[in-house]
Amino acid sequence: MPEADRERFSDFLARLSPRDRGDLLRLALRRKVAKCELVFQAGSAGNFVHFLEAGRVKVYHLSSGGKEVLLWFCLPGEIFGLAEVCHGGGRQVYAEACESSSVLSVSQRDFKAYLETHPAVALLVNDVLACRLRNLGNVIQSLVASDVNERVVQLLVRLAATHGHKAPNGEICLDIRLTHQEMANMIGTTRQSVTSALNALRRLGVLDFDDNHHLRIHSERLLSETCVPAQHPGA
Repeated sequence: MPEADRERFSDFLARLSPRDRGDLLRLALRRKVAKCELVFQAGSAGNFVHFLEAGRVKVYHLSSGGKEVLLWFCLPGEIFGLAEVCHGGGRQVYAEACESSSVLSVSQRDFKAYLETHPAVALLVNDVLACRLRNLGNVIQSLVASDVNERVVQLLVRLAATHGHKAPNGEICLDIRLTHQEMANMIGTTRQSVTSALNALRRLGVLDFDDNHHLRIHSERLLSETCVPAQHPGA
């Protein structure tokens, strides 16, 4: 993902001008959300758009069997709960705090009125929606066309683009810390399969973990070109 796309995707508030950001924040209500508490749930009214001020929030869907399908994580500055505000109707997904978080919420009516008088922000909203649509399209393509090892590699490439920064030594360090189960929920596989694929990449010298268990990718290009040895079926 190009750097400009990454910025549009990952930090909405930082890309607003000081005046636009100030006008928006004056409309917002601040809410503290505890770890594992829902910001909203599927079926609820989509009356507010949300901005993550601090913490981390995961957006996910529940399958008919109750399995969690992770769509993306929100980091500070990101906008979420946007789709229903734009087109109306109830929520289709869940948003849950992964840690103690602070969320800013703006009502649908106020946000639409704000966009009418802030055209630059309206264009940025379109960019965010386009980036997320493209990202979800890539995920669907990966699920259909790739085996589990390829899906793990593709997930790491996406995470490096959206949630990574380049260290002075050239490594890509992820700003987000995910469990193997969370990664599995993002690509439709099992925790054991993710662990096996990550261990294989580690043995190949492609990645490692720092003392805080954040993933470090030694070469983004090497990662994108690495073929992980195939696992047994059943992932």
